[in-house]
Amino acid sequence: MIEVTSLTKRYGETVAVDDLSFTVRPGIVTGFLGPNGAGKSTTMRMILGLDNPSQGRATVNGRPLAEHAAPLTELGALLEARAIHPQRSARNHLRALAATTGIPDRRVDEVLGIVGLDEVADRAAGAFSLGMGQRLGIASALLGDPETVMLDEPVNGLDPEGIRWIRNLLKELAAEGRTVFVSSHLMSEMALTAEHFIIIGRGRLIADVSAAELAAMGPERQVLVRTPHGDRLRQVLAGDGVQVSGESGRSDVFYVTGVGSDVIGRRLLEGGVELHELTPLQESLEGIFMGLTQDAVQYQSHDARPSAPETQAA
Repeated sequence: MIEVTSLTKRYGETVAVDDLSFTVRPGIVTGFLGPNGAGKSTTMRMILGLDNPSQGRATVNGRPLAEHAAPLTELGALLEARAIHPQRSARNHLRALAATTGIPDRRVDEVLGIVGLDEVADRAAGAFSLGMGQRLGIASALLGDPETVMLDEPVNGLDPEGIRWIRNLLKELAAEGRTVFVSSHLMSEMALTAEHFIIIGRGRLIADVSAAELAAMGPERQVLVRTPHGDRLRQVLAGDGVQVSGESGRSDVFYVTGVGSDVIGRRLLEGGVELHELTPLQESLEGIFMGLTQDAVQYQSHDARPSAPETQAA
């Protein structure tokens, strides 16, 4: 388990992390989200003890990581996959790490197999592709068979097969009762992987919620209804704050807000309305994230293209 309590980090007058508190619990994958410059990497570095906090503390399994006798067996981390000696082979890189904690060579072979690098284990790591380097970084994180795993952007450079592999690996680690903490900007992948989310912006906590709770933070949900009887649909659903809007160019597709799909289905059945489709629509994780962090974006992009002239219907 990772516990962050009132964690603050200042660089001169700049506050990178501002009185941040949260707990990452075992048994689930927790996603760590935030815009660029939000303080995610700084927070992870303080958890690892690479940076000292200005105030507050971060503990792993009950104590600061540096106080554990064998830190690699407590927390396995990936912050920068390219932090390797380029002339050293993948196998020797892992052996060097293993030697710091008395981890046997057989574990090196095991993790090389887990990440799919066993066939290239004796090649110089500096010649690895981005994806291969990422796999080596993940192997380093798994080397001590730790109870807690913390990965920053683990899918960088991975192909579709590799992305699916890391997704399944993270879920398997959590299912074994381990603590899994993952930072990523790939929202579509986080939506498939994480069960809990910690979202920060400008160093401050924005949300600490389950996936279900986060989904509920999105705008009011719509329900797509497809029926050839739009007028009858509106009559049956009239009242109770229900709104029905059509789709441009379609006479059989409607979007309903203000009432759930179960109620819609029951009313249409009782009203004898022919129904071809009934689909609840949910805001994507990316959309919800953008809404929550819109006031915390430090590096705002602007469209440099000239605006198209406005057109008006005749």
